[in-house]
Amino acid sequence: MNQFAALDLQVSIGAQEIFKIGNFSVTNALLCGVVGSLIAIIVLVYTALSVKRGIYNRFVGLVQWVFEGLLKQINDIIPDKKLAKKMTPLAMTIFFVVMFDYWLSVLPGLDTIKIAGVPILRSATADLNFTLALALITVVTVQIYAVKYLGVFGNIGRYIRNPLKNPIGAFEGALEIIGEFSRGLALALRLFGNAFAGEILLIVIGLLASYAATVVLPFFMIFELFIGFIQAYVFFVLVLIFTSLAVTHGGEHSEEPA
Repeated sequence: MNQFAALDLQVSIGAQEIFKIGNFSVTNALLCGVVGSLIAIIVLVYTALSVKRGIYNRFVGLVQWVFEGLLKQINDIIPDKKLAKKMTPLAMTIFFVVMFDYWLSVLPGLDTIKIAGVPILRSATADLNFTLALALITVVTVQIYAVKYLGVFGNIGRYIRNPLKNPIGAFEGALEIIGEFSRGLALALRLFGNAFAGEILLIVIGLLASYAATVVLPFFMIFELFIGFIQAYVFFVLVLIFTSLAVTHGGEHSEEPA
């Protein structure tokens, strides 16, 4: 306990500014988010071009295997195949961007590479602004497809019903409105909490292990890589489930669109 108390451990919940471009503040989370997104684009473009040219290796095979597995999940969860095809770009992008952004925080040297005293290694998934934005995009997209699939009044009918004719349905609609907000908030907080806790875990283990960190940390890094994959997959699946619930909810509004 004395050793832990003597450690100079400084933790910032919010992203920290590294430098400014004019009046625009560039934070460590934003920088890592851009890098993570570029990595995801490079990996997917490289894999797509390799498959198109008939060039296969273990890396291409692994990415293709993950992609095909995710595609199967999309088709299994979303009942309408046209809607599943439309949701594929968003769901796939979320998975790979979240996974690579999360993995960036596991790189060796966590919290040691600094610019003006600010660590540059801060995963975008550990920034609440990023996770809230991601959740907002998801909720808005789900609503857009719900309107396209059920119609404007059909979608409104999921939330607003005549309390005199259908009091139970009206109560259910009120719960559905609350549920929409809670789902988005849960998406953001779940990802942020796990990513932030993972970064703190690696920092604490590195400081406590001291000279033995080179032996101890790799085990925790492998664990965090696994957690990053799981978190990306959970976010991916929840996006699909929320979409499926939106377009199939309600007995009178669940028929096939014209």
